[in-house]
Amino acid sequence: MASAVLPSGSQCAAAAAAAAAAPPGLRLRLLLLLLSAAALIPTGDGQNLFTKDVTVIEGEVATISCQVNKSDDSVIQLLNPNRQTIYFRDFRPLKDSRFQLLNFSSSELKVSLTNVSISDEGRYFCQLYTDPPQESYTTITVLVPPRNLVIDIQKDTAVEGEEIEVNCTAMASKPATTIRWFKGNTELKGKSEVEEWSDMYTVTSQLMLKVRREDDGVPVICQVEHPAVTGNLQTQRYLEVQYKPRVHIQMTYPLQGLTREGDALELTCEVSGKPQPVKVTWVRVDDEMPQHAVLSGPNLFINNLNKTDNGTYRCEASNAVGKAHSDYTLYVYDTTATTEPAVHGLTQLPNSAEELDSEDLADSRAGDEGSIRAVDHAVIGGVVAVVVFAMLCLLIILGRYFARHKGTYFTHEAKGADDAADADTAIINAEGGQNNSEEKKEYFI
Repeated sequence: MASAVLPSGSQCAAAAAAAAAAPPGLRLRLLLLLLSAAALIPTGDGQNLFTKDVTVIEGEVATISCQVNKSDDSVIQLLNPNRQTIYFRDFRPLKDSRFQLLNFSSSELKVSLTNVSISDEGRYFCQLYTDPPQESYTTITVLVPPRNLVIDIQKDTAVEGEEIEVNCTAMASKPATTIRWFKGNTELKGKSEVEEWSDMYTVTSQLMLKVRREDDGVPVICQVEHPAVTGNLQTQRYLEVQYKPRVHIQMTYPLQGLTREGDALELTCEVSGKPQPVKVTWVRVDDEMPQHAVLSGPNLFINNLNKTDNGTYRCEASNAVGKAHSDYTLYVYDTTATTEPAVHGLTQLPNSAEELDSEDLADSRAGDEGSIRAVDHAVIGGVVAVVVFAMLCLLIILGRYFARHKGTYFTHEAKGADDAADADTAIINAEGGQNNSEEKKEYFI
């Protein structure tokens, strides 16, 4: 809003413009009104003319109000951006019927403009015929919401790990639209470009998205924020992601999980993928399948288990995206075994290190913990045997040690060896003593 003092000559110019815009039948009436207004123009000051700026959404109603503070019944008129008189007092010389008088008094001229369009935007002038005349203007700003919101995905079907481009376009808005991206409930960041044409703006936002298998069926949402839009204006597309199979082996029999000799074993290969895997096969790693094994689709059945069935059994699945497998290690226990078995099966073994995710690691840890808990009888027997053997060896060593250090006993024949200077002298003395004793022997018949 702004106020200014017009030169006195502008009063005549405004009257002439209003008369020229009026129909011929009303022109005389308008001139009479102007003359009467000129006669009533006061010479004092201290009056105030003020207005307020108006912001309106296209197609709605704008209200323009020219208000006078400390009114003295001076004439008020309203002009459009082209300086054409819309209302002079309560008279409308302009032919545009969208302008309607809401209120007229000595202190206010209030007019409504219906079905506002972008062409109605601009400055509207309020004039007050005082001496000197006063003028104030109000600015009408028209908001235009996006006329069309379009989302486009580069590829209708993507493969996991692939990066795809998604574009969203908001056309012909004023001012420019702000675009936000969401994947499900997660907000993502895109890159926007703004194109201006004839005071209107078209905004295009680009989103680069690397898809995962969990994104299949998740909506990608383009949401706009605009002052002319109330609530959420958005459009969305659902992602379609293809991914290689995920394989998990489930033991369906025996129920207690302990595989003994003579029992039966039944394994089920659970497979998921997109597209759905059509080929599921069982193989025995580094060996041939037992002759008594029965294969029926995803199921493997082995009857009358024995030690020769021990080994790793693999379920393989493939689709158009790739292939995957899961392994189950079979160990057949004795018929008397009661120990809980190790966890043999892994849900899925990845084809590369990059494909090893947290779920696979969790399954692997579960298998390791199960293996630690399982204790085989043969291993226990071996440990006991080693301990017993070590104790026997220790007893033998201790016995020999004590035998070498037992006390020295002298006989009558060994006397004299005790005084020898060294070992050789002791031996000679001992032999001499023995000879002497033999010489001293007497025989009686």
